[in-house]
Amino acid sequence: MNYRHLYYFWIVGKEGGFARAASRLGVAVQTVSAQVRALEKDLGHELLKPDGRGVVLTDAGRRALVRADEIFQLGKVLQDEVAQIASRPLMRFSVGLSDGLSKLAAHTLLQPVLEESGLQLLCHEGELEALLSELAQYRLDVVLASQPAPPNPNLRLLSDRIASSEIDWFGPRKWVSKEAQQAFPEILATLPVLLPTRHSMLRLSLDRWFETCGIKPNVVGEFEDSALMAVFGAKGMGVFPTSRLGASDWDLLPRLRRLGQCIGVHEDIYAVRHRRSDAHPLLQRVMRVSQMARGKGGF
Repeated sequence: MNYRHLYYFWIVGKEGGFARAASRLGVAVQTVSAQVRALEKDLGHELLKPDGRGVVLTDAGRRALVRADEIFQLGKVLQDEVAQIASRPLMRFSVGLSDGLSKLAAHTLLQPVLEESGLQLLCHEGELEALLSELAQYRLDVVLASQPAPPNPNLRLLSDRIASSEIDWFGPRKWVSKEAQQAFPEILATLPVLLPTRHSMLRLSLDRWFETCGIKPNVVGEFEDSALMAVFGAKGMGVFPTSRLGASDWDLLPRLRRLGQCIGVHEDIYAVRHRRSDAHPLLQRVMRVSQMARGKGGF
C-alpha cells in the first residue's frame, strides 16, 4: 500500500470532498482523485461514493479513515521522538554482570557514570562463559566478574582487578545480639545462615573459611543474587555475608546489624574487556575512579 495514496484519502475524508482537499494540498482535483482511486484499487474496495455533487464515505471508507487517523497520529509521534532523541546525544554503555557477583558492589563501581547526560545503560546478567562470548563479539563493552577471563589467545581479552572488598556478616536484630557478636564466628553454627550459591567465587572462599574455622554453618537458604539475599535477611530469614563495597547503598541497613567480619575473605571484582572497548569514555571513567579509590585505601 502506498502511504501517499492513504494520505490523500485521509485529507479528503477530513475536508469532506475532493475540491477542499485539493485546495489544502495545493494540487489539482484530478490528482487527488487519482490518488484515492489508486488506494481503492490497492485495497480492493470502494472507500468513497458519489452523493449529489460531492462524495461520502462508504462503510469501508469510514473504517479506513479511523485507521488512517491512528497511522498519521503515530507518524507525528515518530517525528517528535526522533527529533527529541536526535537533539541529545546518547552514550550507550553495555555491561555484563556475571552470576554470583554482588550486584550492590557492581552498582557502586558503576556509580561514576550513572549521572552521565544521555546515558543509555544496558546490564546483562548471566554465566561468565556466555558473557565473555558476547564480549568477544563486541556486544558488550565490559564484563564485571569475580574472576579474570581464562587465557584464550583467540579472544584477546583484558582483565584487571578493579576492586577487592572485605566481607562482613549482617542480620536482623532478632539474630544479632551483643552475645551473638561476641560469639562470632562460632555462632554461625547455630544461627540461620544465608549463603551465595556454590557457583559463586565468594561461596568457594567462604567454604574454605568455614573449614579453617572448624565451623559447620546452619545454612537455611542459598541465593544467586546478593541483593535478594539481603532482602530475605532483612526480613528475618537469617544472617548473611556481603561485600563491604556496596553495603552503603542499602536502604535496608537501618533494619540490619553487623555481626562480624570474615577475616581473610575478600570479594574480588575484575573488569574484563576487549581492546576495542578500552577507549570507551565511560569504561575509562569506571577504571580510573576504581584505581583512584584503591590508591586511597578504598575498594
